[in-house]
Amino acid sequence: MSNPFILTFGVEPNKLISREKDINSMVENFTAEKPSTSVYLITGVRGSGKTVTMTALLDKLKKNNSFITITLNPTTNLLEGLAANLYEHPELKAAFIKADIKLSAVLDISIKAEGPAPNVEVQLKKMLSIVKKLNKRVLIAIDEVTNDNNFRVFTSAYQMFLIEKLPVYLVMTGLYKNINALQNEENLTFLYRAPKYQLEPLGIMQMAHYFEDTLGVTEEEAKTMAIFTKGYSYAFQVLGYLKYENKEKKLEAIVRQFDEYMEEYSYEKIWSELSNREREIVSLLAHSESGKMKVKEIKEQTGLTDQSFPTYKKRLAGSGVILVNTYGYCELALPRFKEIVINWLY
Repeated sequence: MSNPFILTFGVEPNKLISREKDINSMVENFTAEKPSTSVYLITGVRGSGKTVTMTALLDKLKKNNSFITITLNPTTNLLEGLAANLYEHPELKAAFIKADIKLSAVLDISIKAEGPAPNVEVQLKKMLSIVKKLNKRVLIAIDEVTNDNNFRVFTSAYQMFLIEKLPVYLVMTGLYKNINALQNEENLTFLYRAPKYQLEPLGIMQMAHYFEDTLGVTEEEAKTMAIFTKGYSYAFQVLGYLKYENKEKKLEAIVRQFDEYMEEYSYEKIWSELSNREREIVSLLAHSESGKMKVKEIKEQTGLTDQSFPTYKKRLAGSGVILVNTYGYCELALPRFKEIVINWLY
C-alpha cells in the first residue's frame, strides 16, 4: 500500500480530515431557493486546506443537477475563461448554438444577427440569461486570488451580473493579505460583505483517531502526534507521511526530518511574505521561552503604539502565523516554527 499521506499542496490526500461543517453550510446556502449570499471567501495560512476545502464544495455541487461548476485559472483572462468554459459545457452548448452564439478561435464571442462583436462581458450576460431560462445555476471557483487588474475587471463584471439577477455564484480561496486587499477595493463593496471562512486548526481528537487508525500507533502516541501538529493541516500530512515511512521510529526520531520538510515546503514561503515589522514580532515570540508573550511586552520591545500594533496583530493572526486566543497575549501558531525561525536568525 502506498503512503496515504501526501506532501503536495492543493492535492486532495487519501487521508483527509474534512471540514464538513463549513462545506455543508456553503452547500445549503447555494442550493437554497433564495441564497443569503452568492459569494464565499476561504482564507488561511499556506497549507491550511483552502484548495482542498473548495474542491470538496465543488464535488458536492457537481452532484446537484441544478449547478454548472466552473474552475477558472487566475493567471489567465478570467472573463474569457468563463465564457469559454460556459460555451463548451455539454449541458449548455446546444442552447447557445440554438441562440446563434458562437465562440471564435481567439475566445471573442460574436452574434451573427447583431453586427460587430460586443465585448465578452456583454456576451456573458446573454449566455447567463440562457442559463437562467434553463433553471441552472453557475458556480465559479477561483483558487489563490490576488488583487490584480485581471481579477478586479472580473469581479466588477460579476457585480453587474448580480445586479441583473443572473444565476452566478462565486467561491474563492486566497491568503489573508490578498483577500483583505480585494475586500478593501472601493468599487467591490459586495466582496466586503461576503462571508469569509478563516480555516481554523484541525481538531486534535480527529487527527489522533486518523493517526491511530492509519499508522497503527497507540492511542497515547496518536494524541501526542496530533498535539505536536498544533492542528496545522500541512503539518498533519507531513508528520503522517514521515511516520508511515518510519513506522518503527518514535516522534522524537523524525522531528529533524519534519523540520526540514516544513522549512522547505511551507515556512520559508510564509516568512518571505511577512513585512519587516511582522518578522520583528515573530522573532520576539520565537525567542520567548514558550513562543508566547504579553502584548504589552511586544509593544515595548518593538516601539509600536496602541494605535499601530493592532494592524500587525490582525494581519499575523489573519495569516495564521499567530494566535490571539488569550486576552492580552500573542503566541506562535505553527508547529516548530519557533525553532526554525531561531535557526534562521543565527
